[in-house]
Amino acid sequence: MNRLIKILLRSLLAVFVLLNIVVAFHAYKFTHFYNNGEISIKKNEEKTGWDKAKEMLFGINAEKKKNDVSTDSIFKTVYLKTKDNLKLEAWYIAAAGNKGTVILFHGHGGNKSGVIKEAQSFNKMGYNTMLVDFRAHGNSEGNTCTIGYDESEDVKLAYDHIKSKGEKNMVLWGISMGASTITKAVKDYQLDPQKIILEMPFATIKDAVRGRLKIMGLPAEPIGTLLTFWGGTEHGFWAFGMRPQEFVTSIKCPVLLQWGLNDPRVSRSEEDILFNNIPNKNKKFVIYETAAHESLCKKETAKWETEIAAFLQ
Repeated sequence: MNRLIKILLRSLLAVFVLLNIVVAFHAYKFTHFYNNGEISIKKNEEKTGWDKAKEMLFGINAEKKKNDVSTDSIFKTVYLKTKDNLKLEAWYIAAAGNKGTVILFHGHGGNKSGVIKEAQSFNKMGYNTMLVDFRAHGNSEGNTCTIGYDESEDVKLAYDHIKSKGEKNMVLWGISMGASTITKAVKDYQLDPQKIILEMPFATIKDAVRGRLKIMGLPAEPIGTLLTFWGGTEHGFWAFGMRPQEFVTSIKCPVLLQWGLNDPRVSRSEEDILFNNIPNKNKKFVIYETAAHESLCKKETAKWETEIAAFLQ
């Protein structure tokens, strides 16, 4: 009997160790973006059974998305430098109205050209815009993404750059990871913008991981906890401390929170917690009936522009 128990315990330990090894590989791949051309990435239809098996065991390779510069907007390229000497790239687009400046932050795996439609809408409303590539995204340097933890410095750098130009009316806009990162930057650096627009922010990094597992058809636990642990440990930070639901308590300005009803990644309960924790009474929560985890501006353009214009008045 004792021998059987020992065998069982050893088997459970072996499974636990193996699971952690697999999850650690996946955590690395989820937070690492290769430079374009650094590795060969096959399309889904080109993948063999062995390719798919390797992805299940070791995670999916991802490249930085190239920025699409085929826009009719005239922009000036701006460069920012992080404390660890990474060069970040941003676009600045001047507007005729000059009512203020909106700084835009994209989501995980995206880039600044992915939010150009939002920027153009802000421009039409009379606001200058600055679109930022987070570290390890687009044309910015670096390969490691910490899902908002270190990227909060990127928000600060953009904020400081616009502030140094004498801008008095600054608005921070972010989608998904970009929105969650704004909340951490406000807390860490005591940023004081005039208004903040958050679209589909996750409540905690663990919630973000669970959301990703959900769309992959995988169980939330124990994989969610292990992925969160290893994702932070591999990059030297405590990932469980990335909690926008707590960071929002530091926001002092008016906030517009927006979310798509069909979002498979970020839940309504997460948004409710975030909204309720915002201390400012000048806040609004808007739900887009047909949208998922995507650009609300592109999905429901008329409603988005109406809500944004009303909030900015």
